[in-house]
Amino acid sequence: MTFGQAISDARKAKQMSQKQLASVVLKEDGTPISPQYLNDIERDRRNPPGEFLLDQFAKILGIPEEYLYFLAHEIPPKYRQVPPTSPRQVQQAFQAFARSYSRGKGGKEE
Repeated sequence: MTFGQAISDARKAKQMSQKQLASVVLKEDGTPISPQYLNDIERDRRNPPGEFLLDQFAKILGIPEEYLYFLAHEIPPKYRQVPPTSPRQVQQAFQAFARSYSRGKGGKEE
């Protein structure tokens, strides 16, 4: 699953057109994104957007923001707040995540 596919699938599940979704996702200047920009995102012709738009997509489409950040290959801001004390701590955190993630279904044992 790519970032664009996740946005497209969630939009369709909400029975929204690209034009409808684009009209409610606002840029920092308060103007809506264009339907063409949204189309480019959904078709993975653009990189995932920055935090400002990504957070709106999560909220409007009801997608956990952590999932969208994961698909965008980013760390959610709330997990960047506490700086690590060492490179080893970062390595251990990612290893723990990888173990949990590889079990599937949100880290639950199958």
